[in-house]
Amino acid sequence: MNKTVPTLLLVLVLYSCSLPRVVVLDDPLSPEEHVNLGVIYEREGKYDEAIREYRKAAGELPEAYLYMGNAYFLKGDYEDAERAYREALRKDPLNADAMNNLAWLYYRWNRNLAEAESLARKAIRTNPERADIYSDTLRRILESRSDE
Repeated sequence: MNKTVPTLLLVLVLYSCSLPRVVVLDDPLSPEEHVNLGVIYEREGKYDEAIREYRKAAGELPEAYLYMGNAYFLKGDYEDAERAYREALRKDPLNADAMNNLAWLYYRWNRNLAEAESLARKAIRTNPERADIYSDTLRRILESRSDE
């Protein structure tokens, strides 16, 4: 009986050494670096990889939702793009780029054109420095609405 206990302990120690271990490492990339990596993926047309990187950044960098919306838009996934742009606006109600991009999405989708017009106008008021870009979106929406 004396030999049984040490043998059992030895077996347990050796067995526990062979079990897989879960090691949790901190993410070595900052949220900004995830966004930058996402932009690179997006430029290469790797939208799913870009979205994955933007999602990693979004918890600490709300602007990542804007980028995520852009990637979904380019992928042709308008519903997820709309959700991402709306989340960007929920996190930062004064994000004029998110307003404009959601307006552009609605224009391209030919939906919610009244809301698209309102968003484009608000983007112009919110960030007049980019009024030329936002005005182009507004102009196209107004042309589309006149055809209704």
